[in-house]
Amino acid sequence: MQIRLLFLLLISVCWPLMLQAALLDAGIARIDITPPLSLNAPLGGYGERMNKPAQGVHDRIFAKALFLSDGSRKFVIVTADMIGFPPTFKPEIVRQLADSEVTLENLLLLPSHSHTSVEMNAFNPDNHYKIPQIGIYDPAVHKFLLDQFTAVIREAARHPVPVRVGTSSQIIPGWNRNRRHPGGVVDDELTLTRVDTLDGKSLAVLVNFAAHPTFLGAEQMEFSGDWPGQLQRSLEALVGQQTTVMYYNGAEGDQAPVARPDSGSSPWEKGNRYGTELAIIAWRVFTSIETQRDIPFQFHRQEIELPATSWHPKFMETGGAEYGLTEALLKEMLPRMYPKKTASVSLRFGDLLIVGIPGEMAAELGRTIKQDASKKMGVAFPVIGGLADEWDSYILSAAEYRSGGYEASVSFYGETLGTTIVDGALRGVSQLSPR
Repeated sequence: MQIRLLFLLLISVCWPLMLQAALLDAGIARIDITPPLSLNAPLGGYGERMNKPAQGVHDRIFAKALFLSDGSRKFVIVTADMIGFPPTFKPEIVRQLADSEVTLENLLLLPSHSHTSVEMNAFNPDNHYKIPQIGIYDPAVHKFLLDQFTAVIREAARHPVPVRVGTSSQIIPGWNRNRRHPGGVVDDELTLTRVDTLDGKSLAVLVNFAAHPTFLGAEQMEFSGDWPGQLQRSLEALVGQQTTVMYYNGAEGDQAPVARPDSGSSPWEKGNRYGTELAIIAWRVFTSIETQRDIPFQFHRQEIELPATSWHPKFMETGGAEYGLTEALLKEMLPRMYPKKTASVSLRFGDLLIVGIPGEMAAELGRTIKQDASKKMGVAFPVIGGLADEWDSYILSAAEYRSGGYEASVSFYGETLGTTIVDGALRGVSQLSPR
């Protein structure tokens, strides 16, 4: 009887861990998403560009897909040199991939937030407004991007191979700053995940760091990945082995990059210098990572009911001025273009936990999620996947919302949005088994 009780006790303790264990296969693919200049695709990120099309290509922009499978469950991470995605885009991809077992639950879209990429509202079919400052819908641009994203996902799933996975991080002070408050909360953790084939060849490297790609301003009118594009190219060159580097942003709502010393006055030089030097640090982290074959593999999609849409009392002094909007337009536009509910997709594989946040979250709130997830889940490397799947708003604490400023003016769900998203994301994380 005692032996039987001991056996049952061991099973009750170990069974959740056994359920998590996975031997993963992975596939990788990339696709050029730089629109042909003949499409006249507008650049997003700055209202003062007035929906003008890109005038050229400084460096090409890409979408990259990492397909993961344990034989029964599948998950796809897509990173992209994009400013963000409208709420309509992910469901459209899922519908177009209806024959491939890709669902809202097992797909995570993570943009870099480049401000020299395609305007988000140019491929938002809910955008019925002809307002240049916010972007004008273009069916041809929409179709081009939808076809490219579905193609890269299909390609990544075509020939998966057995892999080993490992994650590590490093605190790098002085590489970003709180742009709302000097001396305010900064998330300066650089996190890398390497996905290797069984013979030790690097298949993919995921890089997470929280900072706006805003070295390039409204006057730069060429397609570019900004510093994340340079980071990815440089790290791919350092690692070699034809690896694919996938950058995704963190809780960057109030995080700005800090230019490297002696970068010169050119915004292109500043972005390239920053991306190159950050890649060197990332490469050093990469070389220290140990990989494992048998790892946790879990994911969950948590729906979140959003507060009623609204706008900040000082909206017309900040965001309204930049984007050419009036209160009358907002009353009509917000219920049509902004969802009543959203979702947070969480993915754990190995020691990495990505918590998807559907907007631009302030670092203070991101830190709360990371700390709570680490404590409850016992996971070594929790990160925020910023702007995940869709852009719903800037996401601030109630105090930060009330204090105003640009970020508050483009937060369209009132002062309770921050708490709503944090609580919802953590409910989603709690659905994953702790280890």
